Amino acid sequence: MSRKQTKLTFDKPLVLDSGAVLEPLTVAYETWGTLNQAKSNAILVCHALTGDQYVTGVHPITKRAGWWDNVVGAGKLIDTDKYYVICANVLGGCMGTSGPQDLKPDGKPSALDFPIITISDMVRAQAMLIEALSIDKLFAVIGGSMGGMQVLQWIATFPDKVFCAVPIATAARHSAQNIAFHEVGRQAIMADPDWRNGDYLAQKTFPSKGLSVARMAAHITYLSDVALHNKFGRKLQNREQLTYGFEADFQIESYLRHQGQSFVDRFDANSYLYITRAMDYFDLAETFEGSLTKAFGAFEGAACVVSFSSDWHYPPSESRAIVRAMMAAGVHVSSLEVETDRGHDAFLLDEPVFHIALSGFLQSQAEAKGI
Repeated sequence: MSRKQTKLTFDKPLVLDSGAVLEPLTVAYETWGTLNQAKSNAILVCHALTGDQYVTGVHPITKRAGWWDNVVGAGKLIDTDKYYVICANVLGGCMGTSGPQDLKPDGKPSALDFPIITISDMVRAQAMLIEALSIDKLFAVIGGSMGGMQVLQWIATFPDKVFCAVPIATAARHSAQNIAFHEVGRQAIMADPDWRNGDYLAQKTFPSKGLSVARMAAHITYLSDVALHNKFGRKLQNREQLTYGFEADFQIESYLRHQGQSFVDRFDANSYLYITRAMDYFDLAETFEGSLTKAFGAFEGAACVVSFSSDWHYPPSESRAIVRAMMAAGVHVSSLEVETDRGHDAFLLDEPVFHIALSGFLQSQAEAKGI
């Protein structure tokens, strides 16, 4: 499997939805496989909030397998022997793409001087990358969670540049409940004394406690009550009785603390603020006169919309709303609601029904495309 890690810095400025101008723009990305002569086999994989461009293979920081290593790779469902797979770190991220860690002319990190970004801004930055790679039309754009938001934004903003689309476990706008969870996380970060009003890098501190709590709160939304009960229940952590104190008596407490602590080692606190804010601002219909149908009106490709029964973060009802709007817009759309107790994160796990459906959809579209 041919793997390439690189960055591109663009001379052309990116005008953001806020009106701010980002210049220069740097996009860090990885590719796998080989672009065919017709340049017709490119798949853009869009990552979620806490993901990055390291989809498959060994992650350079964690030294663990990439976040979709079970799906992307040679001979796998998204076969890098057949497709040219691209994944870019999103705008505002902390893995090389322009974000609050960028240095200002005075040599200090941008921190909160970095402009607020949106999902649309992320997608337009990706479009600049795709153009730089001399790809006129992507065979597919695929992503789950926030990645699914990017997929929807792609077919709304660049409908003629996408042959088929797979939004997974996502929504066309962020709900009040999800905004609320994000606000809890942001407040945890900003309440940490080491956050220093965002200037922690310049002051050589890091709000690790706040970021850890933010991750813990968010991680709960990625799971389901049934999955938590089956895995942890009320089992105690390395003890036979309660301590009658505030240590991690229960396994679920220990698990969440581990998730929070390990997250701090690979993510930036300000990036977390910026990316969650971008998700909260996402409302695709709002920019199309309040009509989700109009958002999909110019897309002539096919779509496969996937949801998971126990996902309460982006429940199946959100996907059904997307499907109804696509059908009303005349999009050739198929949908799948996978029965599972694994919650939102099911899209990252080995879910045979989901994988069979995704494989079948991509194969049929590849045949239609002549790949």
